[in-house]
Amino acid sequence: MIPQSLRDIMANGDNAGLLQIISLLILLIFFVGLVIYVFSRPKKHYREEENAPLDDDQPFNSNN
Repeated sequence: MIPQSLRDIMANGDNAGLLQIISLLILLIFFVGLVIYVFSRPKKHYREEENAPLDDDQPFNSNN
């Protein structure tokens, strides 16, 4: 039988529980790393970026 999707592979395999735990750990590590990355950035970076749309001197529609 050829598996139709990743769901079939993850649910019907011999090591389905192990694959699900590995997938969960990979996603958890990714999101924890993302949160650490965001909070480790200096606040100066965010202050510069928060006003970026307002700092534009030219109007959005400049076809005059």
